[in-house]
Amino acid sequence: MDLAKNKAKIFKSVEEAAEAENNTQGVNVIAVTKYVEAEVAHQLVEVGVRHIGENRVDKFLEKYHALAGQPVTWHLIGSLQRRKVKDVINLVDYFHALDSVKLAKEINKRADHSINCFLQVNLSEEPSKHGFLKNEIEEALLEIAELPNINLVGLMTMAPLKASQAELEALFDETYRLKEDIKAKNIKNMPMTDLSMGMSGDYLVAIKHGATFVRIGTAFFQ
Repeated sequence: MDLAKNKAKIFKSVEEAAEAENNTQGVNVIAVTKYVEAEVAHQLVEVGVRHIGENRVDKFLEKYHALAGQPVTWHLIGSLQRRKVKDVINLVDYFHALDSVKLAKEINKRADHSINCFLQVNLSEEPSKHGFLKNEIEEALLEIAELPNINLVGLMTMAPLKASQAELEALFDETYRLKEDIKAKNIKNMPMTDLSMGMSGDYLVAIKHGATFVRIGTAFFQ
């Protein structure tokens, strides 16, 4: 495992994909470190990675404290139980899995500042995935708009594991269009400037459809 080499390869491919789409906003690469120890996460920072993402609260806290003082933007990208919100929410820079109004209300209650959140959407309607179904989004937005500590920066979605190229294209395009529709409504505390979508196997397709944050794990550590 050559982290420097893998980082350079990933960042180059992301930069080229963004340039091909005339993406002037740029694409942020989140290194997902759930399967590696804090020391490896530290090595990623040393080779120039600035965004670290964790799925679980305990692993997030472990790495957050181990890398204290490092130039890291912290992302909690996995599902968050309401009872654990108080333990972690004021440490994250971005929370990617806002999947219920109840969770939004708990975050609003526990946060001591405005939290950058992605609304998790399940447009493929997979029973195994969390997130708002398309017909649930409008009502949820109305309720979330009344929560001053929730700053909805965009949408997050995950593609089905065995999705075809055509299915990936359709899902990511639909997510982009939904984000733009919400943005056009100018709802308070919902700038909707970003899209969190794309992982090691499909991030180039996601960038083609407007992703501004991609979550990459396996490709860093192979």
